[in-house]
Amino acid sequence: MSIKPPHRIALVAAIAALVLVPAALAGKPGGSGGTSSFSLVLMDGATQPTHYGRITFNVSTTATATPSVGLRCYQGANFVYDSYVGYFPAYMFDQWFTLRSNYWVDGVPATCNARLFYNDRRGRENVLATMSFTVAP
Repeated sequence: MSIKPPHRIALVAAIAALVLVPAALAGKPGGSGGTSSFSLVLMDGATQPTHYGRITFNVSTTATATPSVGLRCYQGANFVYDSYVGYFPAYMFDQWFTLRSNYWVDGVPATCNARLFYNDRRGRENVLATMSFTVAP
């Protein structure tokens, strides 16, 4: 077994520190340094979210250039709605949600969970903020 001179060990440790520290400090894309928020916006003169109503969100984030909102709704334990909208200029579709589906039961309130997120380079969803609200029957 050979023992390396102390100066070689110190040099190897210094190089390892230079390589590893920037990677550790870089964080995820958009990382924790960004700020994000979103708020519910009722459409068509509504005073509360309702079944068959339309809603959208005011989105603000410095964490990504391509934020999206995912919305899932439940009536009790039954999953009744799942939809996604992009809130960035290149998004090609309507930027609102219509609260209806073939599974939604008329006359029953629903609980909806919204999440503001972006997809990283590997396609993983990175949640920036969440909110819940009730949809009237």
